[in-house]
Amino acid sequence: MNDPKGAAPLMADARLRRVSPFRKALIRPELGAICGTIAVFVFFLMLAPASGMFSLEGVMNWGTVSAQFMIIAVGACLLMIAGEFDLSVGSMIGFSGIVIALLSTSFGFPMWLAILSAFAVSLAIGALNGFLILRTGLPSFIVTLAALFILRGLTTYIPILTNGSTIIGGLKAASAGDWLAPVFGGKILQGLFAWLAEQGVIGTFKAGPKAGQPIVDGIPMLMVWALGLAIVAHVVLTRTVFGSWIFAAGGDANAARNVGVPVGRVKVCMFMLTAFCATVLATCQVLEFGSAAADRGLLKEFEAIIAAVIGGTLLTGGYGTVAGAALGAVIFGVVQQGLFFAGVESSLFRVFLGLILLVAVVLNTYIRRIITGER
Repeated sequence: MNDPKGAAPLMADARLRRVSPFRKALIRPELGAICGTIAVFVFFLMLAPASGMFSLEGVMNWGTVSAQFMIIAVGACLLMIAGEFDLSVGSMIGFSGIVIALLSTSFGFPMWLAILSAFAVSLAIGALNGFLILRTGLPSFIVTLAALFILRGLTTYIPILTNGSTIIGGLKAASAGDWLAPVFGGKILQGLFAWLAEQGVIGTFKAGPKAGQPIVDGIPMLMVWALGLAIVAHVVLTRTVFGSWIFAAGGDANAARNVGVPVGRVKVCMFMLTAFCATVLATCQVLEFGSAAADRGLLKEFEAIIAAVIGGTLLTGGYGTVAGAALGAVIFGVVQQGLFFAGVESSLFRVFLGLILLVAVVLNTYIRRIITGER
């Protein structure tokens, strides 16, 4: 036998295609979102450098808006990777908020019980959406579009029937002293921000009832939820067997079933996730504003999908990253608030959404062709 130490190195298999580092970077799902994030920051640094957009208060402003997008984008991203869509996300936001408001104010539920009840109802609706899609074989677009109209109609009808109005207030009083409310409507690191204000690191209010208090007095739980959901979803998607199942379910469902992947269970869980994310955002909103309104969440389902697409998630399923979707949400938040700081007409934000969606879909189609070898 030949001595392995003296043997010639094995020749590379001619069937293996060598991929350059540039090509590897090009097919990273989040590449477009990274470039887009850098571009919007540079753009607004040049357009509105002295507007206060990049002061601590300004960062908290667009950071809060980005967190709203991020929460729902995380759920939309994982569901799209699994090969499905959920168009009822926006309606679920409004519906969940109304459920919390009605239970806590009109029916006298403790706030913690109203919140948990809203989560239970939304998860059940998400599971029902997934179950109907699997049983009927209908496209998720159709089933969740129906859910969009049903939930939006109920969100308007129920509060009018019970309260005579589509806006329900009194939630701040109902949540006072509740143990669960601060988990969604509170702030963290308030002591640190107060200390920084005392040291003169951050500004304070000069007049009014808040005189002497820091302008930024903590990090809202909305941002904590956004970062927490993004991190957990990223770990699940990239470090667990269930994450591999999500990719498999969206890539080729039949092949996945043949190797033992519970495709149906995975997809139902993803619909429940989008409902959960929508309810998290709804709960944070009603506790922050102290009210619920039937028109909350309008068009948010499309913004969640666009954020995921910007982040590199393919519309055909089986490909994408949570990090990319999170960066897509940051782009949305920076642009929406950046237009305000720059004094630009806010309606142009919708123009931006349409343009960036078109660019992202074209780019993602090109990436898919690179991956699959299509021409």
